[in-house]
Amino acid sequence: MTPDDGFAAPHVTISGAHIAEALAAAGRSLPDGHTLWSLAELPEADQALDDHNSAVWPAFMFEDPVANRLWDLLHRQLRPFQLLLLGPDGGIVAAGNSAPLAWDGTDAGLPAGWDDQFERTAADLQAGSAVDALGALQIVVAPGRQGSGLSSLMVEAFRVHARLRGHRALIACVRPTWKERYPLASIQAYATWRRDDGQPFDPWIRVHARMGARIATPSPRSMAIVGTVADWERWAGMAFPATGEYVVPRAAAIVTIDRDADRGTYFDPNVWMVHALDR
Repeated sequence: MTPDDGFAAPHVTISGAHIAEALAAAGRSLPDGHTLWSLAELPEADQALDDHNSAVWPAFMFEDPVANRLWDLLHRQLRPFQLLLLGPDGGIVAAGNSAPLAWDGTDAGLPAGWDDQFERTAADLQAGSAVDALGALQIVVAPGRQGSGLSSLMVEAFRVHARLRGHRALIACVRPTWKERYPLASIQAYATWRRDDGQPFDPWIRVHARMGARIATPSPRSMAIVGTVADWERWAGMAFPATGEYVVPRAAAIVTIDRDADRGTYFDPNVWMVHALDR
């Protein structure tokens, strides 16, 4: 799509104020005194954004080689797709990272997981391919503001942004909030769990579902994190005295340790959620 079609091309910045206006028109206003910005509008905010995002994740989640290799794309080529919600004091209270990609609209055509989604965005950028979906990468709410509805607000901001660009969908490879409480359960089974009221059991899946997203398919190997035994002992803050499978704090699945090979392997399990958009 081009600007002549009435939609914004990938390199065009849609201002945070424009997205906020569209949010308000849809009945979802920002909290009083808050403002929404894209990173393209805040050239000095890169470090503050990274500091904000890094405050909530366990150490091992920073060791994904795909994220470490490609993350700079968000700061260099995809600044219009990084959204920051600032509080009355100008500090970041919530942020959302996203990246566009081409998707054929089928479940079979979804990326294999979070890593593959990022790889496909990078390939589309390099090839100059037309993109027609917005891929959510993460939403991080400041610890002191969690539980106040800002996560769903940022999902809605993604939806509005994608719609303004003429995309067919917002797709999200969701890391379920409570999966780390049940690391022995398969993500295939976990994705089907429901509360007594029929709503999804997991809070983050439930947020997306309540906004109209559907659960498309589980991704049991969404991210791959591999390191030496010493690496994993440092990342997890625990010892691995023997070869075997371990439950690691805040890991959503088991970590497999092979002391003979000096190798620890972890696959972060996610669930694909698809928000179809009326273009």
